[in-house]
This record gives sequence, structure tokens and C-alpha cells, in this order.
Amino acid sequence: MSHPAANTSSFMTDFLRQAGGVAILDGGLATELERHGADLNDPLWSAKCLLTSPHLVRAVHLDYLEAGADIIITASYQATIQGFEAKGFSRGDSEALLRKSVEIACEARDIYHGRCREGSPDGNNDGRVLKHRSILVAASVGSYGAYLADGSEYSGNYGDAITLETLKDFHRRRVQILAESGADLIAFETIPNRVEAQAYAELLEEEDIKIPAWFSFNSKDGINVVSGDSLLECASVVQSCKNAVAVGINCTPPRFIHGLILSIKKVTTKPILIYPNSGESYDGDRKEWVQNTGISDQDFVSYVNKWCEIGAALVGGCCRTTPHTIRAIYETLSNRSAASLSSQ
Repeated sequence: MSHPAANTSSFMTDFLRQAGGVAILDGGLATELERHGADLNDPLWSAKCLLTSPHLVRAVHLDYLEAGADIIITASYQATIQGFEAKGFSRGDSEALLRKSVEIACEARDIYHGRCREGSPDGNNDGRVLKHRSILVAASVGSYGAYLADGSEYSGNYGDAITLETLKDFHRRRVQILAESGADLIAFETIPNRVEAQAYAELLEEEDIKIPAWFSFNSKDGINVVSGDSLLECASVVQSCKNAVAVGINCTPPRFIHGLILSIKKVTTKPILIYPNSGESYDGDRKEWVQNTGISDQDFVSYVNKWCEIGAALVGGCCRTTPHTIRAIYETLSNRSAASLSSQ
């Protein structure tokens, strides 16, 4: 897809129309990589796999495409030039790893399209969704807190030393590289506070970034973003950013999503993006998920129709959701569109 800046405004509306009104995002990456055998015990987290096991990253992207995802998000959430350099990589190698995250996702898309061509015409493909369609690659940008690897993306409290200018300088080169890497858009994920959203919006403008972006915040109370900043103010920052093609919420328990969508709708006309976690609690001190605190895929999916009814246009999962979750979303949305066609 080509993205002249002038077409940014229609980019997502056109894509959503092709996807049948609601597009499906992928689900959790890190836990799936572990299930495939990756060891992520590292400050680089899933970004470590770009180096040690790119084939596993590609396999997870493919699993999500075969589960029905229309958009796959690159393994670059934790991939920062500063983080790689702290591990002893050169600037050039660090930049190459960022590009590689996008290359791997694009390879997965190409392989998937090949499988669609080879798939069984009667639709019997061992439970895989092999449907030729437009697929977007979203280059993930995690927050400054994600780079710190101390859980501060879940608090958004960076301290007074971290200003708007500090954040712009921190993210600048990475955003430039990802924008020129062949990705279709940039995904600013798990944004914990207003100042970081402002930094991203100004960077897109200052650097004349040619591809669109989405902005996704996280909340732990269903009212504000995690830092305590007003979600309405954060979403307003995005509304006035011309490169932003969607705004929403990720990595937040499903029970909060309904109210958050209604809040965002008050201040934006942009498509709303929703990819919650499974509702499990994360123990930041022990760096592990608290078992059995989440909800089942059936419960997760039971929310999806309601979210779409009140305005969600892009839906997927974040931490601890799996290809099964995404397949269940695909099926519920397919049933929903079939039902709306038969009622017309």
C-alpha cells in the first residue's frame, strides 16, 4: 500500500471498509514466543528474539494471520536503540534490528498470502483461516517506561527529569527508522501519560513522518490513563494529530473497556482501537502473571460484540491472549456480519 501523507485521513477508513467494518488485531506476543520455546528472561523481552530466534517471531505472526488477524504488530515494543546499545550493540546493529522486526512481519504476510493461494478451495484448511485480504503491518513503539524495564509503563510516573523534549529525543531515531522500514503504520502502544502522547504527536509532525500512526493508552481504573492523566485529554491530543488514524486502549482489563470507549467517543471522530489483556494481574516485583486471575476466551469474546456496537472499529488482544482468542474474535465477528446481512 502506498501512503502519500495527503491520504492519511482515508487510510484507515478505506482499510476498515475492506475488512467489513471492523478489523481484527493480533494477540499477545511474548507468551506465544515462550510457548514456541523462546526464553524471554531479559530486559529486551520479546525484542531479544529478533536476534536469537527470528523464525519463532515469524511463526507467531503466521499463527495470528491464520487465526484471522487483519493487522500484525511487530516485535519491536521493547526494541529501542538505547536498550540495544546498553547490551553492547553498535548504533548500526541496533537500527538494523528495528528494521528486522518489520522485515519478519512482512515475510510472515508474504508466506501467509502464499498459503492462501495454495489453500483448499472448499475452505477446509485444518481450522486455519486462509482468506486472501489486505493485511497491515504495524510497527510497535513501546513507551519510555517499557525501555526502563522497571514496570513504569504501568505507572507512567517518569519523574520530573523526563520532559517532553527528553521523550522526543528518546523516540526520534526509532520512529524515523520504523517509518522507513516498509511498515504500513506505527503503533504507539501502552502510552501511560499525556506528555508521551504529546511527544509522539510532535515527532510525527517535526520529522514529517509519511506513514500513519495509532495511539493506544492503558488504564487501570477504567477512567484515567495509568499515570492519573485524564483519558479525555490524552485522546484530545490524538484527535488533533493529523497523522493519527486511530485512538484507543490496550493492555487493560476487559471489564473496563466499555466505559473507556464511551469516554474516547466524546472527544474523537477517529476509529477506536481496543486490544485488552486477558484480565490477569501482573506482579511487577516478581515479573510474572498471577495465575487464574484472567477470563476465558469465551468471556473475552462475549464482550466483543458490545464493544463493536458502541463504536470499537479495531479489536484484538494484548498480554496473555492467544491465537485461540483471536480466532474466537474472528468467528464472532463473522457471525455478526452474517447476522446483519440476513436482517437487511
